[in-house]
Amino acid sequence: MSFSALVLAGGQSSRMGQDKALIPIKGMPLLRQVCTIALKCTRDVFVVTPWPERYRDILPKHCHLLQEMLILGEAQSHGPLVAFAQGLTQVKRDWVLLLACDLPQLQVEVLQSWANHLTNTPKNVIALLPRSPKGWEPLCGFYRRQCLPQLIDYINQGGRSFQQWLAQHPVQELPVRDRQVLFNCNTPEDLHVVNYSLKPRV
Repeated sequence: MSFSALVLAGGQSSRMGQDKALIPIKGMPLLRQVCTIALKCTRDVFVVTPWPERYRDILPKHCHLLQEMLILGEAQSHGPLVAFAQGLTQVKRDWVLLLACDLPQLQVEVLQSWANHLTNTPKNVIALLPRSPKGWEPLCGFYRRQCLPQLIDYINQGGRSFQQWLAQHPVQELPVRDRQVLFNCNTPEDLHVVNYSLKPRV
């Protein structure tokens, strides 16, 4: 099953105090690392961001940059749901892998195993996502491109919450054996945890 990938790089990184996408993990900017992993699953990878010039020089050459646009009447970025909708208008394949740019523990093998579920997914299911006690993990999973009209309707009504939107539609849960795959690097403390886990054990 072929699919496209959208990587969102539009957050303010306020808790980190610096741009998360540019933080080096094992000598590679985090955004480039996530894109490199996505490219091992599909050659159709897009980065959605308000700042394409900021990231142009760090991306693998086969990644495409998509300019995230402000909604008329809004002065600031409007969050990942709107960025996802804008990216979804640009892809052609039936399934899209959506990824945040701050997933330092992401694994190619996990994404490929999840992709094996796509062919047997019921037609009414709009997404395949991991789940946590707090709800769906919307920024690390698969979506059908055909969900775009419902998504645009929800956004036009003022909706900005992934969880509330997903609650209105059938979603299938993806199996997760190691939850570290879903670890988001949001704070300096998170970054310390990641760097410590990468240290060679003596």
